[in-house]
Amino acid sequence: MKTLPLLLTLASLSLFAADAPKSAPAEKAPAKAKAKAKAPNPAMAPIQDVAGLPRVLLIGDSISIGYTLPVRQELAGKANVHRIPTNGGPTKNGTANLAKWLGTGKWDVIHFNFGLHDLRHMDDGKRQVEPAEYEQNLRSLVADLKKTGAKVIFATTTPVPEGKLTPQRTFGDVAVYNDIALKVMKENDVAIDDLNAVITPTLAQHQNKADVHFNTEGSATLGKAVVKSINAALGK
Repeated sequence: MKTLPLLLTLASLSLFAADAPKSAPAEKAPAKAKAKAKAPNPAMAPIQDVAGLPRVLLIGDSISIGYTLPVRQELAGKANVHRIPTNGGPTKNGTANLAKWLGTGKWDVIHFNFGLHDLRHMDDGKRQVEPAEYEQNLRSLVADLKKTGAKVIFATTTPVPEGKLTPQRTFGDVAVYNDIALKVMKENDVAIDDLNAVITPTLAQHQNKADVHFNTEGSATLGKAVVKSINAALGK
């Protein structure tokens, strides 16, 4: 009978298939959300100077990032508006990186701010930079900025909403830190751009809920004030 050899052959093939190495499962394609790289913030893009125009440098945290593009647009054809290529963070970050941020080129105007990160509460409950150190750091920064020969402008720290924030900041601390900054700037004859006073009347419509940041209209409002202070420094 031919049936038995046929059965033996089929059994052999089954054993071979069972012993054969299995191919590795196909890797899952990464999720589209992860595959897409985060688009760079255009405010951080380096600019090419237009010959003959004054050079302006913006130094500051995320609030300054928000008004960088409005300031550039307002001053297009009037000034080359650069900014540091990062979030400036607290004053201790400024003292550590200022030389790198200034580079070797000549600046006509430097508009700067620190404070919002300094007064931020850390995990241990302390502020990232306590008031006495904040004053010391500001004095060091002002001395180095004035050495550039540029006209220096300090922007006051914008308001912090009351209530729970992430990361936590305390509403009343803004006045404390601004008072310290104003004292240092007045003693050193540094111009003041009072962004806190500019934005306070319209906080309800311009500041994001339970957040220190501003919407597009708020950043544009701040930008107009910054432009005004830069034009004053340039004598325009």
